[in-house]
Amino acid sequence: MGKYLQVFRIGIQNTLVYRVNFLFRAAIALVPLTGTLYLWKAVYAGKANGTDVAGYALSQMISYYLLTTLVDAFTAVAEDDWQIAADIKDGHISQFLIRPINYLGYRFTLYLSGRSIYTVVALVPVGIFLFFLREHLVWPDSPLAGAVFVLSIVLAGLLQFLIACTMALLAFWVLDVSTFIFIQFAFEYIASGHLFPIDILPRWAAQILMLTPYPYLLYFPVGVYLGRISGPDLWRGLGIQTAWVVGGFLLLRWVWSRGIKRYSAVGG
Repeated sequence: MGKYLQVFRIGIQNTLVYRVNFLFRAAIALVPLTGTLYLWKAVYAGKANGTDVAGYALSQMISYYLLTTLVDAFTAVAEDDWQIAADIKDGHISQFLIRPINYLGYRFTLYLSGRSIYTVVALVPVGIFLFFLREHLVWPDSPLAGAVFVLSIVLAGLLQFLIACTMALLAFWVLDVSTFIFIQFAFEYIASGHLFPIDILPRWAAQILMLTPYPYLLYFPVGVYLGRISGPDLWRGLGIQTAWVVGGFLLLRWVWSRGIKRYSAVGG
């Protein structure tokens, strides 16, 4: 583990160079969030007092979007997929194939270091934002919901990395993976619940989406926190999320083993 700890330290040092970029990125990301919150406030203002939208009170809806921002800061993949694809395309992974270090473990360590710095920096503007909206924040229904929320965030981060890394490994077969990454990101943005809560959709559509891995990146952790997912649905959802993580890892290893057989590097 010593070599991966060293990679983590180097990743921290390299990422700290961009701390100001992260600060501005996190602050600018609050602009569309503000517009979304004002939009929902206008929707609720046009309804009779005491009514809700798909079971969401105004405070719950605002808390939903605030929590998605936090979960996204903890788990989102920055440029790891692009860097992996570039390493394959440019032949940089050759140096890892002849050394006693696992490339996928190396990339995951860098992902952890990058998320650590970004989260710490992003908490400054996000924390200020949350302070001004504190009257709308709701708390977990129980300590169990809070504990499962934290666990589901960890699983969501693992699943996020596995999906991004698997898409990047398509560079073993195609010259440019950007189209696949953009399509996957667009679908993820909608199906993960980033744009709107999944359970405001028709029941049949929400049930179909819950069979895919994407709701377990954002919607499921936030739904657990808000008490929207509880009882048997909570444990079933946690089991499905865990199954997707295990399945994503096995798929990643399979794609890597198949891709590395096709890989060739020419020149010095």
